[in-house]
Amino acid sequence: MDFVERSKPRVVCLILGGGKGTRLYPLTKERAKPAVSFGGKYRLVDIPISNCINSGYKKIYLLTQYNSTSLHMHIANSYNFDRFSGGFVEILAAEQTLENDSFYEGTADSVRKSMSHFKAQNPTHYIILSGDQLYRMDLRAFMESHLQSGAGISIATTTVSRQAASRYGIMKIDDTNRIIDFMEKPGPDLDISDWKMPQIIQASLPGNPEKEYLASMGIYIFNADALEELLNNSNSKDFGKEIIPNAIGSHIMNSYIFDGYWEDIGTIRSFYDSNIQLTDIDPAFNFYDEDEPIYTHMRNLPPSKINKASIFATLTSEGCVITDSILNRSIIGVRSFIENGCYLEGVIMMGADYYENKKDKKLDDARGIPRLGIGRNCSIVKCIIDKNAHIGNYVRINVDGRQYENGDHGCFYASDGIIVIRKGAIIPDGTVI
Repeated sequence: MDFVERSKPRVVCLILGGGKGTRLYPLTKERAKPAVSFGGKYRLVDIPISNCINSGYKKIYLLTQYNSTSLHMHIANSYNFDRFSGGFVEILAAEQTLENDSFYEGTADSVRKSMSHFKAQNPTHYIILSGDQLYRMDLRAFMESHLQSGAGISIATTTVSRQAASRYGIMKIDDTNRIIDFMEKPGPDLDISDWKMPQIIQASLPGNPEKEYLASMGIYIFNADALEELLNNSNSKDFGKEIIPNAIGSHIMNSYIFDGYWEDIGTIRSFYDSNIQLTDIDPAFNFYDEDEPIYTHMRNLPPSKINKASIFATLTSEGCVITDSILNRSIIGVRSFIENGCYLEGVIMMGADYYENKKDKKLDDARGIPRLGIGRNCSIVKCIIDKNAHIGNYVRINVDGRQYENGDHGCFYASDGIIVIRKGAIIPDGTVI
């Protein structure tokens, strides 16, 4: 294949919608992981879709199964290409057919069962992405590395320490970046010192010298024929656990070492930390990039109204009304109402899906429940407030030193010291959590 041919691959991008997302519960109780709000106005799925669009790859399929209604609505409202671009973001929900009467049983199984839809695009390459990771990557550079390597499969990898290696699939490479072995989540007591990167590779990388191992990011490029061959086996359900290990030795595999910021949003802690870090003066992940924007639903909301407030290191989204309050290191989502006298620190407030009209407010008053948003004189610290919550006056959350076991506590959930107020929760006046 000459350079002209291989410089213009026909690429189809596949974004995996994820499983049940139990580690992100209760944020995933009523929505898929990629549909979870992030950064005030975005959804997690906006990250991989934007990476594809910014890289010039606009044929995008999103494979979904669990709690996918809000994800489907978000995609339909957000991504519409003109007819001349040939681009699309198409959702493929798990379906039963005459050939397959079961739902998706893993990441590889979801691609296998949807393959007939992809083949219609006659792709030469597939880029496979996760729907719940935070990073900004030039997928064109990834593709060029793949083409130059002559590999049938390329895996995006990131450097990790030995301690972190236990959470990931670890790659052993030679000094040409060829992958020669793969190990899934090596236990902390296992000696894997011979899996360190070759010195010539590590010396060429910036960053922490203690990060001596390469972890799979769950981002892959497959030549079309290689993927179809590897999926011609109904026993292989998952890319990380089966497809990639089984390809060792039978296919040339290349490691593409990514040295930028990358975070797998898999737990409440990682979700909370990744959001709050956005408030840093120089955040590790920066939304403020005109050349590579993160796209999302254009809601046509009014600008936020600040009726006297002290706001420090805080992101405020569109359509909010904030009155005479103090906000520090927080994320305020769309349509958030915060009444006077409140103090918020380290709070992720996801906002609301709608505005309450006069009739709604009268109904709240008649039922004796707080109105949508946060009432007067509330103090809230280190808390995630899911959408459409009604929080009354004089409510105190996570400020009085109370300790809760990880798990469900009715209207809220506790995880590693973080309080999660459920979607649509009603927190009466004077509640102390």
